[in-house]
Amino acid sequence: MKRLIIISLMLFGVVSYAQTTVQGKVVDENNEPIPGANVVLVGKAEGTTTDFDGNFTFNTSEQPPFQLRFTAIGFSDFVASVTSNNQTLSITLNEASTILDEIVISASRTPERIFESPVSVERFGLKEIKNTTAESFYGGLQNLKGVDINTNSLTFQSINTRGFATFANNRFLQLVDGMDNSAPGLNFVLGNLVGMSELEVQSIEILPGASSALYGAGAFNGILFMNSKSPFDFQGISAYGKTGITSQDAAGDNNYYDFGIRVAHAFSDKVAVKANLSFLKGEDWHAVNTADFSNPGADRTDPNYNGLNVYGDEVSTLLNFDAAAGLPTGTVGTAQVSRTGYNERDLVDYDAQSVKTDFSVFYRPFADDFEIIYNGRVGRGNTIYQGANRYSVKNFILQQHKLEFRNKNFFLRGYITTENSGDSYDTRFTAINVNRAWKGDTEWFTDYASTYIPTFLGAIQQGGLTREQASTAAHAAARQAADTGRFLPGTPQFQSAFNTVINDGDLTTGAKFIDNTKFRHVNGNYNFAHLIDDWADLQIGGSFREYELNSGGTIFTDSDGPIKYNEYGAYVQLQKKFLDDRFKFTGSARYDKNEFFDGFLSPRLSLAYTAGENRNHNFRVSAQQGFRNPTTQDLFIGLNAGSAILVGSAPSNLDKDVRTFNISQKAQDDLGQPATTEIVGRAAYENAYSLSSVLAGTPEAVNTSVIKPEEITAFEAGYRGQIGKFTIDLSGYYNRYKDFISNVTVLVPFYGTAGDGGLSLLALQNGDRQPYQTYTNAEVDIDSWGGTVGVDTKVFGNFDLGVNYTYAEFDFDKARFPDFETNFNTPKHKVKASFGNTELFKNFGFNVNYRWSDSFFWEATFADGDVPAYTVLDAQINYAVPSIKSVFKAGGSNLLGDEYFQAIGTGNIGSIYYISWTINP
Repeated sequence: MKRLIIISLMLFGVVSYAQTTVQGKVVDENNEPIPGANVVLVGKAEGTTTDFDGNFTFNTSEQPPFQLRFTAIGFSDFVASVTSNNQTLSITLNEASTILDEIVISASRTPERIFESPVSVERFGLKEIKNTTAESFYGGLQNLKGVDINTNSLTFQSINTRGFATFANNRFLQLVDGMDNSAPGLNFVLGNLVGMSELEVQSIEILPGASSALYGAGAFNGILFMNSKSPFDFQGISAYGKTGITSQDAAGDNNYYDFGIRVAHAFSDKVAVKANLSFLKGEDWHAVNTADFSNPGADRTDPNYNGLNVYGDEVSTLLNFDAAAGLPTGTVGTAQVSRTGYNERDLVDYDAQSVKTDFSVFYRPFADDFEIIYNGRVGRGNTIYQGANRYSVKNFILQQHKLEFRNKNFFLRGYITTENSGDSYDTRFTAINVNRAWKGDTEWFTDYASTYIPTFLGAIQQGGLTREQASTAAHAAARQAADTGRFLPGTPQFQSAFNTVINDGDLTTGAKFIDNTKFRHVNGNYNFAHLIDDWADLQIGGSFREYELNSGGTIFTDSDGPIKYNEYGAYVQLQKKFLDDRFKFTGSARYDKNEFFDGFLSPRLSLAYTAGENRNHNFRVSAQQGFRNPTTQDLFIGLNAGSAILVGSAPSNLDKDVRTFNISQKAQDDLGQPATTEIVGRAAYENAYSLSSVLAGTPEAVNTSVIKPEEITAFEAGYRGQIGKFTIDLSGYYNRYKDFISNVTVLVPFYGTAGDGGLSLLALQNGDRQPYQTYTNAEVDIDSWGGTVGVDTKVFGNFDLGVNYTYAEFDFDKARFPDFETNFNTPKHKVKASFGNTELFKNFGFNVNYRWSDSFFWEATFADGDVPAYTVLDAQINYAVPSIKSVFKAGGSNLLGDEYFQAIGTGNIGSIYYISWTINP
């Protein structure tokens, strides 16, 4: 026993002697503590982080002398020498002298300077949030190079990079603290409608281009990472209040409010909590374009008028007045006539709102970097979404609940995302079914014809008018007669019918948008660097996701119960530095499998070299393959959008969409056809004519292939460097898309077989056909290419000046696939500039942003058309009052007041003027 005690004491003495302790504090240039700064032993995978007060204690078995590297987001690195045990260090980190010195994680799933990133990356941190000129930090992202924001409404801005996007942008992924922020049923992100409060944001990173090799199928055209503040590092109560006005010609001047509060507290070095609440309210941009895009120059005096932001007038039919009256052909003639529609502003409450709340518990059981985290997020919002139709998204709720285990070497997280469409509804079907509530289509068109025929004949026989004059007068009289008793906006009859329709989920009688879809997701990552003595950075990870579609048959073909399916993936990445750490190799590969498709391998290879005596030039090249799985809607949608019926192409979905259609009286009389017929969704893929061929007068039968994953091969080269006072960041890319996921509109005849040369052609002639939108892949490859260049510098002493330019272009063989729309929706040229000073004089700063966008052609299911070039100028001034820990700010977006739009069908974007007060930012 005595011998054991002696041995134990000797071992204890050895261990005690081998332990080196270093303490200290990390502050900024203003002597303010920097919480969350990383303290890492140079050459080893050992380290710690500073606490809320900037203090740290680091224990290691390494014997002095050695070096510690100190890093923090937004600051330049600092290396300190440790020469003795129990040494105390006082470290001051300087604000990053250039944006290239800032630390990012997303590019390689490991911390590295932007300067060393193997691919293009953009970052938006606490400094940028403070100095953004936009009314929100999210809107400020549009000033980053290569980043596009399409404004759907005041509370719904859609981010994209490198083209190919509509508002339903399912090519771009947004992660909020590692959770996919996409709405499960919609398959895309609703901007920051249900995202993160600006008080909670620590940093935002954006990777333009494909990132499938690390982040899976969703990261096809780009990915945004939104990272929150830790309650251990950022404690206390923070709040902001923002108020101002929105100004638009169509809507006038309206109040704008945005308030938020954040509370965080660490009860000990083991337990911390935080909570956030924010509320935004404003008047949305009114959409009031009444132009008829199918018949330019037409207005409601045209019998077949179909206004862009007028709904209900899509219901149209060919009236054969001679057949109806039993007159010889050519006596009165025929006319295509549409019902009278309602303006969007009579169907929508433009009250834009966003309410976001979240609560988190952080537990560190060993008081080190190992954490167990629960995070719950709930967002509710009102906005306008433009897809095939314009949707009033009202009381929409998105919830996310996550449990995560992590330290500096690994993470394992599982979360569930659920959506509830609330009181959302389709404005087009609202108008259609309010019309039908007071008078059905058959009765309305009968009344129209009954008035038109005698009015026309009387004008010819007794009025002495020409046929054209008589037709104009007869159409006016016929519409007035058919519209007698029509529910007018503002009347009790209209409001009663409106309320009934928007609460009815059957689109034959209502317009309610019902969706309670969810998905469950698990993913993890482990970095083995510390186990192989930091020879290389080796990471392995994987993910699993299960979808559960639940729309009650109103969006998906799930009337018989929820539809479930899953996908999974795994990846590996190796990153190694050579040649005195000047040469960096990064190689990764990921395998993904969706239960409906074969597995897909996504490799990525990048090489980077740092040159120059001062290591101030970095060159990089990368190549990768990626893929995108069809979305839930691509696979299982079954929706009558008015202009066409949308049918997803999952094999099991083709026979689940069954609809009944009326057959024309002429076909019943002349061809012996029944009064009605049933059409199965499969017919859209196997028994249809291409729309373009029918419009050209040469009907051509088509068989549309069912959908499969889309592939991309991407190449990128870039340079980052510091040349004197100038920071330069430029990159170029080339992408080739194969099996590009697309929609094709076809016409399904109600009888006959497409291509039979007989009966099906008569069906087209008699109007006995229905447009269907199919989900398939392009038959041709698509190429896209482009580049960005950004230059930042200091001028006039301490003024910040930045300019960047983006070029984007694409090409494909239009002649081979005339019905294909790419939805590229990106200007060829964009120029952005910023000018400001964070310390013009003590505690006072300002910033000005300028953006110019070239004209481009917008393609989407709602409407196509030209978007003119536009110029926008934003500005802000801010004043800090340290004694009360406050920052006051005043600013405005679109100060020039020139209204513009970024998509066909949306409201014009006006100006926003605001003032704000932020406490303890």
